[in-house]
Amino acid sequence: MQYIPQIIFAIILIFGIGFFAKNVLRLRRNINLGKDVDVSDNKPQRWKNMAKIALGQTKMVVRPIAGFLHVIVYVGFVIINIEVLEIIIDGLFGTHRIGQKFLSESIYGFLIGSFEVLAVLVLVSVIIFWIRRNIIKIKRFLSAEMTGWPKSDGNIILYFEVVLMCLFLIMNATDSSFQSLGSGNVISQFIAPVFSGLSESSLHMVERSAWWLHIIGILAFLNYLYYSKHLHILLAFPNTFYGKLTPQGQFKNSDAVTKEVMLMMDPSADPFAAPAEDAPDPEKFGASDVTDLSWVQLLNSYTCTECGRCTSECPANQTGKKLSPRKIMMDTRDRLEEVGKNIEANNGTFVDDGKQLLGDYISNEELWACTSCNACVQACPVSIDPLSIIMDMRQYLVMEQSAAPSDLNNMMGNIENNGAPWPFNQMDRLNWVAEK
Repeated sequence: MQYIPQIIFAIILIFGIGFFAKNVLRLRRNINLGKDVDVSDNKPQRWKNMAKIALGQTKMVVRPIAGFLHVIVYVGFVIINIEVLEIIIDGLFGTHRIGQKFLSESIYGFLIGSFEVLAVLVLVSVIIFWIRRNIIKIKRFLSAEMTGWPKSDGNIILYFEVVLMCLFLIMNATDSSFQSLGSGNVISQFIAPVFSGLSESSLHMVERSAWWLHIIGILAFLNYLYYSKHLHILLAFPNTFYGKLTPQGQFKNSDAVTKEVMLMMDPSADPFAAPAEDAPDPEKFGASDVTDLSWVQLLNSYTCTECGRCTSECPANQTGKKLSPRKIMMDTRDRLEEVGKNIEANNGTFVDDGKQLLGDYISNEELWACTSCNACVQACPVSIDPLSIIMDMRQYLVMEQSAAPSDLNNMMGNIENNGAPWPFNQMDRLNWVAEK
């Protein structure tokens, strides 16, 4: 009978970690549906970017208030959960505060005391975040794409954090042996009087209940991440590592277009020759669905924090255009999830569902509203590149569907006929000089 709590704890732990691992494999499969791309260059710079942006939160603090609060929540939540190691050891071996046996009273008290202070700071920060979302109603949280589940998700994660921090403090406040030490209970000592009227057995029951709910809540939070925008807690690190290193204004050359141009410029090639029977099908220009994008772009979509900084900086969005870079990333993730579920439902094979990212999720109007200014890329705190997806889908519209806007078609016709975007004959190009 004495081992039943350890057995129950082990079962809960194995189930929680196992379900999380299953979702990680599903996530990896979905991301790998994208085209392969080589991002193995300049690893020192990539490690530096990851340390600076994901770990150091340097792009978050560009907006000081929100950035500072986010750093508190980020650092506090990570450091406080170091105590999870102690909880796991206690749960598996039936011990109680195993850290006290291996650390001096002063060191253990300092650690727990630091955790308690951070827990309060996290609580304050989370409450401010909730007020910003639900009472002040900051504009970037009220866009059309932020209704329904995205709005609820933002609040659910805040409630999660409030409950977990409160359980941590209650657990400490009702632990008689810990309170009797008088070390480390810098916050919980003020909560303990609330439970002073309880008997020792009732106090122990409250402490054990808080302990169990705390670890179960952490495992629930871990598994909730896959279904939440807060997956960026984990993916921000690889996403910043594989982020774009070239100057933001430099567009990548399309391999498919380069191949066709090289063929046209090859004097030994016969442009009218029929392709060999075993020749592969011509590569698709641009992207119309998630499987046409690279795996890095799909990783971007899962990493999106839905913070709206990209959309709030987008000049097209500010002037009332339909484009929202945040929606581009959310739509890409939603379509990728749909494709993943299709594969699962059909024994590992995708069955055409008559839908695609372009048209069913993202409209032509959104794509052509983009000015390609890179403001969204610059604003993103975790190195997401919505512009690359927009440009790939534009390329598909132009080169596969000939569906460019009339103004763009006129410009390309002028370049072809006149060598310039303007509708003037080359012979008349310098007429303005004579008029001077």
